[in-house]
Amino acid sequence: MMRALILGGIADASLLAAEIARAGIDAVYSYGGRTRAPADQPLPTRSGGFGGAGGLADTIRREGITHVIDATHPFAVGMSRNAVEACAETGTPLIALERAPWDNVPGDNWIEVADVDAAVAALPESPAKVFLAIGRQHIAPFAARPQHAYTLRFVDPPEAPPPFAADVIVSRGPFTLDGELKMMRMRGINWIVARNSGGDGARAKIDAARRLGLPVIMISRPQLPERLRVESVTEVMQWLGHRTCLGA
Repeated sequence: MMRALILGGIADASLLAAEIARAGIDAVYSYGGRTRAPADQPLPTRSGGFGGAGGLADTIRREGITHVIDATHPFAVGMSRNAVEACAETGTPLIALERAPWDNVPGDNWIEVADVDAAVAALPESPAKVFLAIGRQHIAPFAARPQHAYTLRFVDPPEAPPPFAADVIVSRGPFTLDGELKMMRMRGINWIVARNSGGDGARAKIDAARRLGLPVIMISRPQLPERLRVESVTEVMQWLGHRTCLGA
C-alpha cells in the first residue's frame, strides 16, 4: 500500500495535495509550523518539526510512509537536508517539487548576493526606503542598517515587534503586479531585498521593480543535497504512478 508524506511549504504543495486526494492516494500533508493559520488541505495534516533527520526517519517508519515529496520552500535548507538523510536511512523514495528560480531579464537591476548578510552589506549607506520581502525569520541582520525605512510583509501578524523601526503589512499572496506597483509607489520604495524563490505567486514584486526601475538585492538559492527534482505537480504524480488531468 502506498502512503505518501508531503513536506509542504510552496503554493504548488497545495495543488499537489488536491491532486493526490483526487487520485485517492493515502497521504499526509506536513506544515513546517511557521504559519499560524495555514490553508486548509484535502488531506490529513500535521504541523511542526520532526526533531531532525532522526525524528523524520522515525515518523516514516511509524506511519508506514512509502514515498516522501519535499515541497518545502527552496530556502528551507534544514528540512530538505533532513529529508535526504531520513529517506536514505529508511530506504524511502524521495522527490523534490522545486519551482525554477527567476531569471534576470532585460530591464532588471539585480544585485545578486549569496546570503542575508551579503544583502545587508549591499544596501546603500545613505537612508533609503527598503522593502524586505524575505520572511520574518531572516530580518534580524538588517538591524545593522537602522538608517533605512523598512517595509515588511508577513502572512501572520508578528508576535513581537521587529528589531528595528518598520512598517509591517500583514497579507497573504499571491500578489498582483498592479497591487505591488501601488504598494511600492505609496510607500516610496526605492530598494527591494528578495530571495530567489521562483514561481508565479511571488513574482509580481520582481516585475513591479522592473517596471519602476528599482534595484533588487536578490539572494541566491542555497546549495541543497542532490536528490531527484521536478518542477511540476504532473511530474510528481507520474513518479507516484498516477496519470493526471490537472484542471479537469
